[in-house]
This record gives sequence, C-alpha cells and structure tokens, in this order.
Amino acid sequence: MKYTEVRWHGRAQQGMVTAAKLLGEAALMEGKYVQAFPEFGPERMGAPVRAFNRVSSEPIKMHCQVTNPNIVLIADQTLIGMALSGGMESFGSVTSGTEKDGIFIVNTPNSPEIMRKMLSLAEGFGKVYTLDASKISRETIKREMPNTPMLGAVAKVTGLIKLDSLIEDFKENYAKKYSAQVIEGNVAAMKAGFEGVKGEK
Repeated sequence: MKYTEVRWHGRAQQGMVTAAKLLGEAALMEGKYVQAFPEFGPERMGAPVRAFNRVSSEPIKMHCQVTNPNIVLIADQTLIGMALSGGMESFGSVTSGTEKDGIFIVNTPNSPEIMRKMLSLAEGFGKVYTLDASKISRETIKREMPNTPMLGAVAKVTGLIKLDSLIEDFKENYAKKYSAQVIEGNVAAMKAGFEGVKGEK
C-alpha cells in the first residue's frame, strides 16, 4: 500500500502540530484516510518540533514514526544542518529518509536554488520550493506564525489537499476558538502561501 507521508520541521510556537492537524482534517473532509501526530524534543521556547501526516485513499494500518517522507516542510531554515553539528541528534537531519522524488518546502526569503545548496541536495534529487511564510504571516495574521501559509503552499505544489478544503475546515472547526479577524487573517495567509510559493527554474 502506498501512503503519502509528510514530515514537518519547526520550532515550538511555530504551529507545526496545528498544521499537521489542519492538513489531516482537510484530507479527512475530502474523504481520505489520515494520520496526524507530533513528536516533541525538550519542552522549551524555540525547541525543535516535528509533526507527521499520513494520507491515503485506503485505511492506514501503519502506526509508527514517518521515516521516509514524500513531503518535507521546514518552517525554520536554521534547523538545516543542526543534526550534523550535534545540536539535534535525536531528530536527525531535515532531509533524512527522503527519496529521489521528495518534495521540500522551506520557509525562507531565499530562492529554491539557494536552499537546494543549503540542504546539500544533489542536482536532480527532489524538488525544492520556497516561500517567505514568516513575512506572509506578519502581514496577514500580524504575528510570526508560518504554519498556515505553508499549508497553502502544500495545496499548491503537491495536490495532496485542495486549498478550498483547508479554508472550509479552518472556518468550520476554529470559528468558535478564534475571532473573525484571526480566522480571516489565517485564510488570507493560506491564500498568500498558495500564490507565493516558488519552485526551481
């Protein structure tokens, strides 16, 4: 059975766990089978956090960590290379376990070409996409929260879920938790992420 597996890399307070949950809910809304679960490191502000998704058209019988992701999302580019420097051994490299056809989406103002070099990916290995999700979130949500712009980017470059499903799910499930202004800001962030993500030339 073929699952689409997603791994989110970020830091505490960047909304990676929420992003995985939102992706799972949107896929569920589309009639797919899903898993969404987090993995935490030390419980402190700015500590590395990973979250995972599995999405499939058939029931998912696997219940373990995602080790060979098809899609890798990196919300903080300072995490790149940290495992090699000894700062994050338990989490491994952001590129570990990825296959030749993997997709990498990075929150950065840099170009996909620059990020390919930073990720130490050989030419032809995977596809690299970038968006300045931090800037988008500051403009739409009025705070640094790159998760919802990155969800928009996922919808654009992978086709795993539709942007409309993300927006509908967010409005439906979070309207009671957040103000109308916050809802509108996050929807705008998803749309801007969808429109603003760039691939290699």
